[in-house]
Amino acid sequence: MNFIREHRIGMIVFILGIIFMILGAARGETEVVFRKAVNICMECIGLG
Repeated sequence: MNFIREHRIGMIVFILGIIFMILGAARGETEVVFRKAVNICMECIGLG
């Protein structure tokens, strides 16, 4: 319990991050992020 009191802000930010990842996945944002990552990689190696 002492750990939670000491790192309260970090725990809040961690929980918010998890919530936002779940919301993004529910909205279908994973496909958008994956598509952008593929485009960036193709441009980096000179194929795009």
